[in-house]
Amino acid sequence: MDLGRSKKRMDMSEFRQKCLGKTGLVGSFAAIPHPVAVEVMALSGLDFLCIDWEHAQISRDMIETMVRAADVHRVPAMVRVPGHAPEAIQAALDSGAQGVLVPRVSTAAQAEATVKASRYPPQGERGVGPGRAAGYGYRIPEYLAGANDRTVVAVQVETAEGLANIDAIAAVDGVDVIFVGPGDLSVSIDAIGPQGADKLNAAIRTIISATIAHGKTAGIFCASPQTIGRWAAIGASFFVLASDTMFLGAGAAANFAAARDELA
Repeated sequence: MDLGRSKKRMDMSEFRQKCLGKTGLVGSFAAIPHPVAVEVMALSGLDFLCIDWEHAQISRDMIETMVRAADVHRVPAMVRVPGHAPEAIQAALDSGAQGVLVPRVSTAAQAEATVKASRYPPQGERGVGPGRAAGYGYRIPEYLAGANDRTVVAVQVETAEGLANIDAIAAVDGVDVIFVGPGDLSVSIDAIGPQGADKLNAAIRTIISATIAHGKTAGIFCASPQTIGRWAAIGASFFVLASDTMFLGAGAAANFAAARDELA
């Protein structure tokens, strides 16, 4: 991997427009709670990072540190928040994140609440505060003027209830991206493992199709790059590829195996 290779970075303010324009974007989850890991991932050439506050051992103050590390390399950083609480959504955005990914959104009402927490009035109910995003209070007017247009609001559909309500969720004004979580979805609809693959794939197609039909951007988690083409072919354009921990483990295992082969 050439960490020094040249790549034209998108303007940070273009991130939401590229999402809405269904530009093919490939990012990854950042789960290692340290800015060095964020910088290494940013240098790899990814289009964006999604800091995984939901599943990783990341503290509130570390969220801001990790967003700051991504900013250094002009890579947009979103945050997957732990749940639906507006306080967590606001904390992520006040840290300077370019957007939020809200897990386990299963109803239109939950999607509407996500939009309200993510956007300032009149589109939403986000509170105004002197956080990092607003220059610690020194740039509040400038930040407020453009925040609603720059903030990506993504909801994660990953339950049987969400699948049943996908048309209503996709119709909610202000939702930018509907993101499929295949792992939790497979558990929720009893489609785990190879025997459930057809059922799971059909559910994912239903979610992506409804998302596209309502003019929203469809996204999905892909554990490996080989699955991206399949979902892109039916309209998905926002991909989170594995995670820093997955890449670290796979890279270490592959190189260790190669080293053992050299000793054989």
